[in-house]
Amino acid sequence: MAPGPRLLAVIAALTLAAPAPAANIALSDQCPASFENRDGRCRLQTAYSTYTSLRDAGVGGLKTGLPAFRDGFAPREIDLGRYLFFDPVLSANGKVACVSCHNPARGFADSRGRSVGVARQPVKRNAPSLWNVGFLQRFFWDGRAHSLEEQVRGPLYGGAEMATTPARLVAALNGTPAYRALFAQVYPDAAAAIRSEHVYRALAAFESSLVSLNSRYDLYAHGIADALTPRELEGLNIFRSFVARCAECHTPPLFTNQQIAVIGMPEPDGQPLDPGAGAITNEPMLRGGFKVPSLRNVALTAPYGHAGQFRTLRETVAFYTGGRGHAVPPGERLRIHWHIWEPKLSDLELDRLVDFLGALTDESFRPATPAVVPSGLPVPL
Repeated sequence: MAPGPRLLAVIAALTLAAPAPAANIALSDQCPASFENRDGRCRLQTAYSTYTSLRDAGVGGLKTGLPAFRDGFAPREIDLGRYLFFDPVLSANGKVACVSCHNPARGFADSRGRSVGVARQPVKRNAPSLWNVGFLQRFFWDGRAHSLEEQVRGPLYGGAEMATTPARLVAALNGTPAYRALFAQVYPDAAAAIRSEHVYRALAAFESSLVSLNSRYDLYAHGIADALTPRELEGLNIFRSFVARCAECHTPPLFTNQQIAVIGMPEPDGQPLDPGAGAITNEPMLRGGFKVPSLRNVALTAPYGHAGQFRTLRETVAFYTGGRGHAVPPGERLRIHWHIWEPKLSDLELDRLVDFLGALTDESFRPATPAVVPSGLPVPL
């Protein structure tokens, strides 16, 4: 459908107001690291692919296979998504990009307790890491989205985040000649007009390429016995134990079971209780429930909790040994997950847990930050 007069006027206004778009940007024909090009589609390759058991390896078993993964995108599609991810043209004010809250140098998080958007005011929750999101089946802290395409719409159109609209989004991109050319290379039907669905898919393609499975823990899991230090190995044993029970929710190798859990975490600065998934499902049992986050690269993503309640990993692990429901606000009767109990871990055991969590760091396949983006706007890093 041809754009109407009003939309054409918006496109013209944005084109006049924007800086000169970057020229000579070429999309890569190479699949990202850890992916193999099969008939023009990028397929994930990892040592975990040789492990088929999802049931018989025990809690936290080292030879457990990975869950289903979202791959099969074309190389240029992934690279187009990379440019979109770093480009603030996607926001209402041209100053905020996906990378503003998901910085590769900060574990694809932003080092804030609660992220900020176009209005420079804190939003309700913090930005979760995007490493390994191609394995996830639900998104956001409250699990309300069930695909990457559905997930990207949240920050794009959230009034406190990027605050754009579908019409403004496609107007800005169709008004940028560089994007018109790039989208047409990836999606032939975009030659007539870029649609919002093209944007969602390209961003999903890029986010699916963010794979982190080569930490020192992974080397140990694949049979290199000295990949972990003695202290880290002690921490792994505590992590997998039926006393600490960390691995029952943060299940290797993804280090999340992808479930919603009510753990009774405190709110920051006297804020009222965040109902989390309970507000989405209207189920009393999920009041105060949040998605179990992956612990991959967790040492890079402080502060911790759905609103940055804990400054350090040491504070975070100490919360779990404080006793079942000890931080629940007065008057609340939350249905605390049965795995949360009173392990009574010692200070030494907590320190070893932190040591082990540091062994989950792996940024070997961190994507390159573009020097310029197709809009010509500054990358907000």
